[in-house]
Amino acid sequence: MADRASIKRSTAARRGPARAIAPASTRPAKLRVVRPPARRPRKDPLAVARTSVILLLIPAALLTAIGVVEVFSASSVYAFTHFDNSFWFLERQGIYAAIGIGVLLLTARMRYAAWRRLAGPFLVVSVLLLVVALHPTAGSSVYGASRWIVVGPLTLQPSELTKLALIAFTAAVLARKEGKLDNWLHLALPLGPVVLLVAGIVMLQRDLGTTIVIVGSVLMMLFVGGAKLRHLLLTGILALGSLSFLIFGTAYRRVRFLSFLDPWKDPLSNGYQLIQGLIALGSGGWFGVGLGASRQKWGLLPNAHTDFIFAVLGEELGLIGELVVLALFGVMIYAGIRIAVRAPDPFGRLLAAGITSWIGLQAIVNLGAVTGLLPITGVPLPFLSFGGSALIVTLGAVGVLTSIARAGGSRPTRASTRKARA
Repeated sequence: MADRASIKRSTAARRGPARAIAPASTRPAKLRVVRPPARRPRKDPLAVARTSVILLLIPAALLTAIGVVEVFSASSVYAFTHFDNSFWFLERQGIYAAIGIGVLLLTARMRYAAWRRLAGPFLVVSVLLLVVALHPTAGSSVYGASRWIVVGPLTLQPSELTKLALIAFTAAVLARKEGKLDNWLHLALPLGPVVLLVAGIVMLQRDLGTTIVIVGSVLMMLFVGGAKLRHLLLTGILALGSLSFLIFGTAYRRVRFLSFLDPWKDPLSNGYQLIQGLIALGSGGWFGVGLGASRQKWGLLPNAHTDFIFAVLGEELGLIGELVVLALFGVMIYAGIRIAVRAPDPFGRLLAAGITSWIGLQAIVNLGAVTGLLPITGVPLPFLSFGGSALIVTLGAVGVLTSIARAGGSRPTRASTRKARA
């Protein structure tokens, strides 16, 4: 027993004095090491640019191909009765598509910064061509509208060139005035008079739809450029007031607008085209009556291969075909916004935003007219409607977007910049 007691005393002596155990509530909390969240790897700009280009070019190619097929389907009867050749419009649309692809490749290889220097001369030439189209000896008038210049077998619509020229000019002006757009004077000069001049000449050609697309695209570029919201609202109110005056101040525009509100009031005249377009869309159902089997193209639907080609497409390919076309436009608009956001400089950002706004707004105006949601303004559907000037210029604009995307992909990252400086 003594030995055991001595052993306990010696063990306690080695351990030292006893410590009181603190209650759990007074114990110090354990220190937790908080690690910073892991940084997500930075996306490779080149890979992002390639993705943007793919999202842009694939829808453009598919829409162009669908357009060539649908132009042939919608125009075959009209071409046979007027030109004794069912392939008349197909041959020309195929040539226009080939030329447009060549222009796309050219503008995609160009440095988009060149458009900053070319914007002024390009706009002057396009405005002069607009004036020439108004002259009765040089221009060609269809349905009372003088919008075309005919030179032998070639037909040019200068307003299509003007869209791209004015967008490039607006981008150059706004990029030069970056940081000064809070001042309304810098916002209005020289852009205001130029836009009013172009819009006025286009209105003299009785082309309200193109005027809406041009003015709307410029307003979107002003928004992207950083103009004050109150200035944009004031400009929009003035534009709407002017548009209302133009619609209700002219008899034929007022009648067309009122027929859009109630096409069944005059089903054999002013409301006829819209009614036939709605019949075509409703006849397609889910999957359509079949490619080439449209009944409305047999002289019932006016302008079946131009302004109302979407109605024939809906009749032949049904709601599924319509949704595919709408999805392709949606992907293209998304790609355009993506390219604008990642543009290397303000001019590239504004140019991409303007082209994207132009294509998207023109598609909305056309589709709204065909479906009865907007008045009929005679605006073609991009990539699908028959027309050489529209298709070639639009494909050229897609090439400009491609050039901006490629330039955005070549920007050095911060890591590579630091590495180069080191």
